[in-house]
Amino acid sequence: MSIHLGLERVRRLATHLDRFKRPTIHVAGTNGKGSVTNLIASILRASGLSVGTFNSPHLVSVHDAVLINGKPVSPSIYDHARSLVIAADHHLDTAATPFELLTLTALQIFEDAKLDIVVIEVGMGGQDDATNVVPDDCILVSVLTSVDLDHQKFLGDTIESITEHKARIARSGKPFVLGPQKHPIVEAAARHIVESPGIRGHFIIISTPVRPLQQGEEYHFSPSERPFVPPPGRLIEFDSTQFTSPIHARLPLHGTHQLDNLSLSLAVISTLLTHTSPRPTLDYLSHRITSESVRAGIEGVSWPGRLTFHTLPRPVTVGSTLDPSVVLVDGAHNAASAETLASYISELVDKLKPKSRLHITYIVALSHSPPKTPFDTLSRILLPHGSEGSIASVRVAALRFTSPEGMPWVTCVSPLEIRDTVQQVIPLGDEDMWTASNDLPVDSQLSRAFEWTEAGQTARTEECLVVVTGSLYLVADFYRLLRQLEE
Repeated sequence: MSIHLGLERVRRLATHLDRFKRPTIHVAGTNGKGSVTNLIASILRASGLSVGTFNSPHLVSVHDAVLINGKPVSPSIYDHARSLVIAADHHLDTAATPFELLTLTALQIFEDAKLDIVVIEVGMGGQDDATNVVPDDCILVSVLTSVDLDHQKFLGDTIESITEHKARIARSGKPFVLGPQKHPIVEAAARHIVESPGIRGHFIIISTPVRPLQQGEEYHFSPSERPFVPPPGRLIEFDSTQFTSPIHARLPLHGTHQLDNLSLSLAVISTLLTHTSPRPTLDYLSHRITSESVRAGIEGVSWPGRLTFHTLPRPVTVGSTLDPSVVLVDGAHNAASAETLASYISELVDKLKPKSRLHITYIVALSHSPPKTPFDTLSRILLPHGSEGSIASVRVAALRFTSPEGMPWVTCVSPLEIRDTVQQVIPLGDEDMWTASNDLPVDSQLSRAFEWTEAGQTARTEECLVVVTGSLYLVADFYRLLRQLEE
């Protein structure tokens, strides 16, 4: 089964289920959707609201995609809601796609729970995405994060066409908040859609960005230290006309790009408090959201698999006497997110102790998604990082990921093709590359890659970091492996 965008099936099916009535924030974009969705939800939860969150794709389990108050929905609740959706699909012979079924299942769960507010991430694009089935009267605000080239097969070949597709989540007379953008054309293209005669939405551009503050403490990045101490969150400051004094907080999400995501999230919160929503909803929110709840929400946010550090509880190799590996996990899967990962690794390298050098092992799997190529992603991830001489060596393991449940259209790039692409970017000797063979079962490839990684670290005196990247589906495999090692 391939991807079939369009709202005809999901709208027809939705009319035979409980009508969705939850106040909703709808988030589209190429990069940053998940971070913004979870930042907004965390602030709302800290404000005492009951909050549903829908993100895709899921990580380890489909239940991870549907959160109630920050926790994955229970299997029993999920199964009950899905059974209602499946029954309606069979009755109407709708032949809904897996993502359409998942979206309606999430909406059914949120409606059954009578949540105060829901934050929903678009799956792909916007105009024809299943999440756009949410009724107009439920939408409090629509949001567009950073837009870049991705999924051109479905959304168009230019930034302008992709933006227009994503901006069509805008609703009549409702606020539409645009986040910071890399490409200047995005603002004009989005405004063209949002302010068109058929929509006439309120187009809002962020005017007050988050300001990073001086950290105030010295931090040296050292994966060899035990216990390993991840980099501290970034201290930030933000002014808002809704509050009498600036908000100060420590943002736990890593990477300078998260300052833009936080700026957008806080602009959405301000918009909720100032723009014309249904009056009872606006009054309810204004009594709950305070400067203290905003601070607590920022500091309490988490978003696994996006520049996330983990220390393995033990080596993967049986009988190894090595210290467990320190792993940086990031689902960078396109050129823009790959540049973000490379930039963050440069930050880490510049934080090494004086005279220290870093040995990096990249464990990489990629999805096949033309016209995006492996070179588009790997050429950015594997660029030189930090100051000259600070990288001791680079090694790369190329493998496949486990096919995600319910997404048969997702396929892997061949490890051999990854290997060949790596050699184009940074020529490596045979001892510095490991390539999963075609006859090696997929479910054992990641553990074998870690065994190879650990063997290569045995005689090293440099700082060693493992980076698992290239696909969120590989990240999911990592979390499954981590659970096995913790048992």
